Amino acid sequence: MIALGPYSISRKAAFWLVVFATSILLGHYGKDLAAALDAKWLIKFPRDLTFPIKDDISRFMAWLVEDAGFGLFSFVDLTRGIAWLIEVPYTFMRGLLIDGLVFGVGNEAVQILPPLSWVAVITVVVAIGRWAGSWILAGFVGACFLYLAAFGEWESAMITLASILIAVPFGVAGGLGLGVAGFKWRWLDRILTPILDLMQTVPVFAYLVPILFLFGFGPVSALVATVIYAMPPMVRVTTLALRAVPAEIDEFSRMTGCTERQRLWRVLIPTALPGLMVGVNQVIMLSLNMVIIASMIGAGGLGYDVLTSLRRLDIGGGLESGVAIVVLAIALDRLSQAMVSRASPAHSEDSRGFLKRHPWLTTCVVVIVGTGLLGLIAPAVQNYPEAAQITTGKIWEDLVGWLNVNFFDQIEAVKTFALIHFMVPVKRLLLELPWPWVLFILTLAGWQLGGLRLACLCFALTAFILSNGLWAKAMITVYLCGVSVVIACLIGIPLGILSAQNDRANRVVQAGIDTLQTLPSFVYLIPVVMLFRVGDFSAMIAVILYALAPAVRYASHGIRSIPPELLEAGIVSGCTRRQLLTRIKLPLAMPEIMLGINQTIMLALSMLVITALVGTRDLGQEVYIALTKADTGRGVVAGLSVAFIAIIADRLISAGAVRARKRLGLN
Repeated sequence: MIALGPYSISRKAAFWLVVFATSILLGHYGKDLAAALDAKWLIKFPRDLTFPIKDDISRFMAWLVEDAGFGLFSFVDLTRGIAWLIEVPYTFMRGLLIDGLVFGVGNEAVQILPPLSWVAVITVVVAIGRWAGSWILAGFVGACFLYLAAFGEWESAMITLASILIAVPFGVAGGLGLGVAGFKWRWLDRILTPILDLMQTVPVFAYLVPILFLFGFGPVSALVATVIYAMPPMVRVTTLALRAVPAEIDEFSRMTGCTERQRLWRVLIPTALPGLMVGVNQVIMLSLNMVIIASMIGAGGLGYDVLTSLRRLDIGGGLESGVAIVVLAIALDRLSQAMVSRASPAHSEDSRGFLKRHPWLTTCVVVIVGTGLLGLIAPAVQNYPEAAQITTGKIWEDLVGWLNVNFFDQIEAVKTFALIHFMVPVKRLLLELPWPWVLFILTLAGWQLGGLRLACLCFALTAFILSNGLWAKAMITVYLCGVSVVIACLIGIPLGILSAQNDRANRVVQAGIDTLQTLPSFVYLIPVVMLFRVGDFSAMIAVILYALAPAVRYASHGIRSIPPELLEAGIVSGCTRRQLLTRIKLPLAMPEIMLGINQTIMLALSMLVITALVGTRDLGQEVYIALTKADTGRGVVAGLSVAFIAIIADRLISAGAVRARKRLGLN
């Protein structure tokens, strides 16, 4: 220990304080030091030492499309086969919900059957809700779909629903297959784990660049991107759910003489079904989260409406389309949960007729046929009448206009103060910090927290960014992510502590966090840009709102999970409420709080790529430019750089949380 007046700190803490102080000094005077030593390479990585692989990746992708083959068929034939496999069911589903069933192509196409009417679709979802759950669930999902019709979002919502109904089965089937394979063969699971880590940290935009190059512009490309993006959680959940099956059940299946196939499909998977449905729900949510971004390569639907509203700065239309996505997501989530929790009825002979045994199926068929015929003479039955549609767009536009007129000076004052006194100094500090020092610090932190393996990982991932000439953009990414995460934690952690200790505050805070967490990421940009215009400050506000939830939830969970006997011991020993919080609750909750900070960083990085649309100059903009130019190499390298920043932060913070838990004896 080292004594500092009345206080004392450990030698390790003193060492890291010196490192931090040295970093501040180097950030402020690094450029002057480099000029004095005539060593500009300390600040700007030498171009001669870069080995950009983006051109190699672009050439490889071009070779795949133009020359690659597998003997009997080429790589292009393979992509066309995948596209056909997805396009056929998608075309049918779109015809069922939007276009009608059509025979023929182009001008010779003839509509055989009209699409399902809005009345029929609502009846079907109500029937599913009643069959799977209760009248309360049926009424809720019916109200959700009625909202889509009443607010004029029906056609776009049906396009999105058609995409979801195709993407989710493909994502679930692919994830289930890979998860089962990982469960059966441990070596495959070890290979899949880093690949899944990378897939879940690479920015969403980065998925679109190679897929756009391979499959072209259109809904099929969007569906392929959605399936790839939404599949990883299903793989992880499948493996974990199968391993969580009680050993006695598995042993019983072996004793009864089940083959490996019977053991898997008749014992393990049915037993693990509740856990597997968590993965299904994740696939649904991630698919819906992808619909806005996928609209950039031809998905259409609600995502396209949000993106168009953002480009036009139409705050009302954007918010209504964003809320429609949330409503659709909630309805599908509730239905999927209810369908799993519904107990399978025991098999028994039923002498009743078909109509009595299947009343809801009969009702749906009658309504579909009846509304289809009635819609020929009463168009309002087929399509929700425009005269009955309502909108709140004007209200939101007027609200933003009123705020701009009456509080413009105050808004600009806050923005200017934050930029001058906080954001710009941090940006300059990071951009002028010598890169060898950053490389050394990250490697040293990895060594201290996780040993040689983590140190090598931090060194290699940082060197990748350096060697591809993306250091300056990476530092801007770290700056924007850093300032956003700091503010999100300064707001979120106290809110989490408050909600953990006060039930009334908890209800209010959780309601607000649930609302923020269900809104699509693009929706945050619309009001932020309307109030603050484009730039780093707008990006920071959007990132804070999007990434706030984990800081609140993990802090609250950490405080609530402290054993009551430890709190009672503190009270008995005479601790005040403040001492109880600062000396018992916060130290014990610190591992959970660190994990919340980790998740906040992950969400902040994912949102930063999207904020490239409002003028940021970071790696997100690099990915966005690559998407607009269909430059696969540039997009993949920039996306990997963002993923590597996320992986470094994740590994360092996770290792720190593990050490904290060991030190506190919580393992």
